[in-house]
Amino acid sequence: MRCAVLGAGSWGTALGSVLAGKGFPVTLWDVDQDVVAAIAERGENTRYLPGITLPTHLGATADLATALDGAELVVLVVPSHVMRSVAAQAQPHLMPGALLVSAAKGIDVDTLQTMSEVLKDALDPVWHDRLTFLSGPSFAREVAIGLPTVVTVAAEQEAVAQQVQEAFRSATFRTYYTTDVVGVEIGGCVKNVVAIAAGIADGLGFGSNSRAALITRGLAEITRLAVRLGAQPATLAGLSGLGDLVLTCSSEQSRNHTVGVELGRGRALDDITASLGQVAEGVLNARSTKALAERNGVSMPICEAVYAVLYEGFSPTDAVVELMTREPKPEHPSSGR
Repeated sequence: MRCAVLGAGSWGTALGSVLAGKGFPVTLWDVDQDVVAAIAERGENTRYLPGITLPTHLGATADLATALDGAELVVLVVPSHVMRSVAAQAQPHLMPGALLVSAAKGIDVDTLQTMSEVLKDALDPVWHDRLTFLSGPSFAREVAIGLPTVVTVAAEQEAVAQQVQEAFRSATFRTYYTTDVVGVEIGGCVKNVVAIAAGIADGLGFGSNSRAALITRGLAEITRLAVRLGAQPATLAGLSGLGDLVLTCSSEQSRNHTVGVELGRGRALDDITASLGQVAEGVLNARSTKALAERNGVSMPICEAVYAVLYEGFSPTDAVVELMTREPKPEHPSSGR
């Protein structure tokens, strides 16, 4: 199976490595000429995954048509805010019947569309049944060096999800599948916002109690929004919900958690994002999540607090005080108002 991966950041390169490790010919595409040259000439993504030798079946190019030529499986791993334009550019070069996999996590800020909705807007209807969405607890470096990882593939068509599941499945990369696209996408997106909150708490010097509370109540917020949009609650208790949330909130490898830690320590957001060198999707997701929740009448106080710190000048300490002094409520709606 010939494969193309659009986006040669850390996650795109890691997913390309999974496929190439199975013996599939894989071509990474990116606009960053230096990244492409390093992969093609040295077999290493020196910017995003330095020190990791990539599989021999993994190549790279800066030409989109070349990357997509004959590709039966196309993985889109670009930042959410450019997904629409990249998909539109790719469409004329897609091989008929190709499987499309989105591994981006985000909600479009301008339209409040999930990536599935963005792709359906950008692509002709003939491609809609070929769309799948991969998510779950997975740091790119660990995937690239072959540490055991488990993810979920979602698609509206069960048979399509199973095809992608099989394409990625290996001894170190286990894949489950589901038809709950909404649940997988909302879980993968909003967990980034909660991870910033967890990072803020760590940066302020709070302990394990605070982190556990943020993960638990953050999951409740994610589930409320996802279910309102049509998801199944069980999905949010799975890999693309709880699993991804725990990982992202609990590790220094998480860019979103790192943003929160530095905010908690008093650094300015612009300085933090400039020093990261990669996109922290939670910064954009905080805006789109807040707007989507308001449009659907869903209460998400943790996400609102993160938005206030990022965009309204709230200090992290003030945001914590506001969260802790909210009106007392039952933990579960079924136990009271």
